[in-house]
Amino acid sequence: MTRRSLALDVAIGAAALALLALLPLVFPSKALVDFLIRGSALALFATSLNFLVGYGGMVSFGHGMFFGLGAYSFALLMQRTGMPIPAAFALALIMCAALAFVVGVICVRLNEIYFAFLTLAFQMLVHSVIILWVPLTGGDQGLRGGIPRPPFLGINLANQMHLYLMSCTLLIAGLVLLHHLVQSPFGYTLRMIRDNAARASFLGVAVLRVRLTAFVLAGVFAGIGGVIMSLFVSGAYPEFAYWTISGEGIFMIMLGGLNSFLGPVAGTVILLVLNDFVTRVTEYYGLTLGTVILLFALGLRRGLLDVLVDLWHRNSPFSKVKA
Repeated sequence: MTRRSLALDVAIGAAALALLALLPLVFPSKALVDFLIRGSALALFATSLNFLVGYGGMVSFGHGMFFGLGAYSFALLMQRTGMPIPAAFALALIMCAALAFVVGVICVRLNEIYFAFLTLAFQMLVHSVIILWVPLTGGDQGLRGGIPRPPFLGINLANQMHLYLMSCTLLIAGLVLLHHLVQSPFGYTLRMIRDNAARASFLGVAVLRVRLTAFVLAGVFAGIGGVIMSLFVSGAYPEFAYWTISGEGIFMIMLGGLNSFLGPVAGTVILLVLNDFVTRVTEYYGLTLGTVILLFALGLRRGLLDVLVDLWHRNSPFSKVKA
């Protein structure tokens, strides 16, 4: 990616952050702020998963282990050590990177279904440790008692608006960095490996090293989402590392779009809106949500943003002129 393209990404990210900062002033609603904080955490998680699935061709059923580890490690560091929030944040991400490296060294050598199910096995192992290590993790009750939030650099995350702005900042910064990665030579190399790993290896590409790097980076960004969620709920719960969180990530990608960078973000919004709406109108949550996802899969056969982008390209006068 050129410096000009990166500068454009930063400018767009700054504009998006400004709009998000102004949104609670225009629509003053605690429910909206809570929705956007949750959305920030899950959108980062889903986008990091799509970095593996869409760009790397590595379908992970266990990506939620990094989301859960980010939440638990940050919450435990704050509860047990009382260290400054930036230090706990950095250490939590280092732990996510370390776990991703260990798991990745084993998993990236495998292809397709074996990779998917081995990552799921590791996630269930992490979830079992959380459930069984009661003195440390609180077991199936989760971490309770709240998370200390000492102010730093004039930021007080005990204040909901400060937490909201911090969550939006982390979301936008994470999206800009991930977009920079996918548009960089590393991102194009990752896509080449996805399309034909044997040919990439023949051309001299260190396939396993590239895949492992992508796996570790995706784990770190998922961990950031987990930290945001732990601050939102003021704790951590076993559900954050259960296999269903990885399933939700796959659903977000399917709903929003696998081939559009912002597809997982759109899918996150769709899934959260469906969650909030369906739970209010019916007790058959699973059946209704499954039907909606089935309609997306069979009707559109792609994510919503993929369809909209395709329609724009077909109807855009610029694309017609180019053709």
